[in-house]
Amino acid sequence: MNSVRLVLFLCVGQIFGMASFASFATLAALFMDMWSLSATDVGWVSGIYLAGYVVGAPILSGLTDRVDAREVCLWSTVFTAASVAGFVFFADGFWTAMFFRALTGFGLAGTYMPGLKALTDRYEGPNQSRSVAFYTASFGVGAALSYVITSQVFDVSDWHWAVAAGAAGSAISWIILWGVLDRRPPERAASGESETHFLDFRPVFANREAMGFILAYTVHNLELFGLRAWIVLYLAFSHKQLIATADWWDVASIAAVVTMVGWAASVSGNEAAVRWGRQRVITIVMWSSTALACIIGFTSSWPFWLIVVLFLIYGATVTGDSAAITAGTVAAAREGQRGATLAMHSTIGFTGSALGPIMFGLVLDIGGGETNPDAWGYAFAALGIAVFLGPIALRVLSNQRQTP
Repeated sequence: MNSVRLVLFLCVGQIFGMASFASFATLAALFMDMWSLSATDVGWVSGIYLAGYVVGAPILSGLTDRVDAREVCLWSTVFTAASVAGFVFFADGFWTAMFFRALTGFGLAGTYMPGLKALTDRYEGPNQSRSVAFYTASFGVGAALSYVITSQVFDVSDWHWAVAAGAAGSAISWIILWGVLDRRPPERAASGESETHFLDFRPVFANREAMGFILAYTVHNLELFGLRAWIVLYLAFSHKQLIATADWWDVASIAAVVTMVGWAASVSGNEAAVRWGRQRVITIVMWSSTALACIIGFTSSWPFWLIVVLFLIYGATVTGDSAAITAGTVAAAREGQRGATLAMHSTIGFTGSALGPIMFGLVLDIGGGETNPDAWGYAFAALGIAVFLGPIALRVLSNQRQTP
């Protein structure tokens, strides 16, 4: 298949596969009222989805060095759809929501990085970094559309149908992946290498350059997924703070647009990294994001249009380093260890994703709860302080080499 078409179809498949991503975050206010959840509870349910990803990533991504990534993606998509259906039919409170969201996150672990492995196995050459940028950016597009799909279906039905839309997205994703990916042996099987065992990640930990990017990715994800889990509730809170509001403001749609801005920012950030140096660009983006995070949570009483503008800028800085970091990890991976390296990229990186929403909820509750304007400021600032550490880890571990 033509390489451009391959990248396009894999991106579209990833976008549909993300349909269930923001279903809980979009409806969090409803679930808080319906199931008597605290902000910390919401943080846990949001975080457990990503914890499920962390459990699945080393197994499912690591498996792609030995099994065709196509098969891992297809079976994981089926698993994701089944877990979403389980939430629809059986979730009735905190613990059942935790259980089924963890399963859905586990399914995501078998589609996102294995999908990237399937792409890079089939697309070598000088433009591979650009293809990685488009693929990783499609994650943000899928997350954005998940807000929209969930809110729009909820407007015409109830929460069961709104969540069930995620299973429909997984079905479409399965059809696309089945049609576009040809069968081929994995990299290690094709080369005949067998010097390491399955789930032996010691060579990855010994790769300092790759570990620098992985740790930067961890704090990047902590901030990014903390934002994605709480943006709808913060915008709703800010909206209610105003004396005069416009009825046409739809906070879920605004959250989707903020997330969608990240797609262009991620691709542009990788292009800038190729041109001006990966470490330099990542450092500028991350520290800009730190500055905005320390301000934006204290703006709930500002004019709503200005809050939206700030979030659009923040949406660009919080994702502007995403593709550049992941492309750096791919470039730093040693031959025969790409699957294992991406497994650690996902496992360690998405540990930050799981901690971000939980940390945000804890700080929010400690600061006075979701009705206290200052508490929101403290929670966002906590994300900013964490992401400040990313460039430091990258510089210490990557031997100062600029990876093109």
